[in-house]
Amino acid sequence: MDTQPSNQGASTPHTAEEVLKLVIQDLDNFRQDLTHQLGQDVSRLRAEKEQLNEDVNKLRKQYEQLQVQQLESLSQRQIAQQQLWLKQLAQVLANNLQKQLGHKIKELKESVDPGLQQGVSSGGGLPMTNSPDNYYESANELGSSLSATLSRTFDTLKKELDSYESDLCVQLNNMRGMEQQSEVILETLLSRLQGQLEGNNVVLSRNFQTFQSDPRNSLNNASSEISTPIESPEIAQISKPESTAKSQKSPSQVQIGLILALLSAAVLSLFNVCVKIVFNTPPQPYQVFGGLFSVSGLINPDVWNSLLILLLRQGVVMLLMPLVATFLYPAVWSDIEHLIKSKNFSLWWKVIGSAFFLFLSQVLIYISIGNIPTGIAMTIFFIYPIITVLLSWGLFGDSPSVLRICAMVIIGLGGILVIPGGVGNYQPGVMAGVAASITFSGYILLTQMSAGKLHPIPFSLINFAGIFVFSALGMMMPKPVEWSANFDPSLWSNLIVISIILGVLTISSYVLNSFAIKFAGAARASIMGTLGPPLTALIALFTIGEALGVKEIFGIILVIIGVAAMSFERMFGVKRKPS
Repeated sequence: MDTQPSNQGASTPHTAEEVLKLVIQDLDNFRQDLTHQLGQDVSRLRAEKEQLNEDVNKLRKQYEQLQVQQLESLSQRQIAQQQLWLKQLAQVLANNLQKQLGHKIKELKESVDPGLQQGVSSGGGLPMTNSPDNYYESANELGSSLSATLSRTFDTLKKELDSYESDLCVQLNNMRGMEQQSEVILETLLSRLQGQLEGNNVVLSRNFQTFQSDPRNSLNNASSEISTPIESPEIAQISKPESTAKSQKSPSQVQIGLILALLSAAVLSLFNVCVKIVFNTPPQPYQVFGGLFSVSGLINPDVWNSLLILLLRQGVVMLLMPLVATFLYPAVWSDIEHLIKSKNFSLWWKVIGSAFFLFLSQVLIYISIGNIPTGIAMTIFFIYPIITVLLSWGLFGDSPSVLRICAMVIIGLGGILVIPGGVGNYQPGVMAGVAASITFSGYILLTQMSAGKLHPIPFSLINFAGIFVFSALGMMMPKPVEWSANFDPSLWSNLIVISIILGVLTISSYVLNSFAIKFAGAARASIMGTLGPPLTALIALFTIGEALGVKEIFGIILVIIGVAAMSFERMFGVKRKPS
């Protein structure tokens, strides 16, 4: 109270409660002012970020225009230079020929005139000394002289052209070097700007959240963190700990992300049950929701029909995916254009190879779902982490940890327990499920090899397009007679409707998973994705009455535990140095 200004006529608080109320009121006012200032700073930084993005796009366009103008001006200069050289060459040839012809004519005239005068004065013809042999000799000398002159001229022209060609090659190499240097400079500038903006947003959001949770402790740290030199993004990136990206996500964001990941797994499980309904494996129609209504299968679960369903589904996906990709990542088309212009064939082969393996896994899992219960098919498919770990160990020398080996054993036991027994031919479905797991492991490895070189959304768009192309090529390939379509043509309308449903479910699951990764992170979203087999079994039980035995349920639980253990190891485990 000694620091308060004196106020004549005002009542002076004497009790501790009144003093405390004044202090709390001052702190609340200060918190409101600081919150308002931080909000203004965040808005200003966002506006500056958008402006910087626009400036970078303008710089790219100007750079491309400058390249085009340089090439055009260079070609015009080349044409003008060539025309000038041709004119100079013609002038030199004409002058040399004129001089040589003038000298030779003069020499011939001087040699002929005395003979003519002597012959005329003696009353005879041409003198004997000027015989035809002499004229032939003079003509040969003239031809030789002209040939030598032309040879010298063409040699000089060839040397000049060679010199010009070497200079042109040097200039083109210099232009290529300048172009590469410009690309490196632009990429460095973009990365620095992005790192700078992300660093500023992380600092401001962390300060804002900390201040809201505990304003008294944050008052001492706010000024020091905001005054960090944001002009040097390298310092911010080096000093920022690895856990910053995880710590900046609030608990509410993580909860929303986990809920979205669970919804994505549920939508994907519903997709699997719809695929089961399409294939006509049971002798009786499916009684949906305990007999509320019945649904008959449409086609048999063979290779040809699986390709047909996949092609129709991908047709719907390719109609929706460009819009979804543009919404999720506006720079998707510029990234694809850059990938095409870069001529990075190694990356292209990895992307196309991953699309091919994903295509094979989709066809095989359809066959598996059509021949065995849906929950069992998805559980067998979920043994792919074992194959992925073994392939990584054999190809890249990434030896598994003890926890990962234990998880692999648990997954293997669960996969063995879910194999159906009893009456029925379950072997094709089990074999197709295992093959789908193997091919999906190849897709994962190629995707990991392409990580960091292409954004996930353009990568997914190219993968979906590749699956569509491979499905169409598979339909056009010659096939055995037993693979031919053997369903009623009147069912085409039903197939189109179910394909639209499958395509919408595919896009919905993809969008939900994308937002789940954005809010909760890829590791947490992958943990929720391990609930795919039980969700599929539950949805199949409540929709089409597909029940499982105790042994199969226990196998599903083991597979979930093993896959979740691997996900937790990736999330919390420490990266080991390669041996």
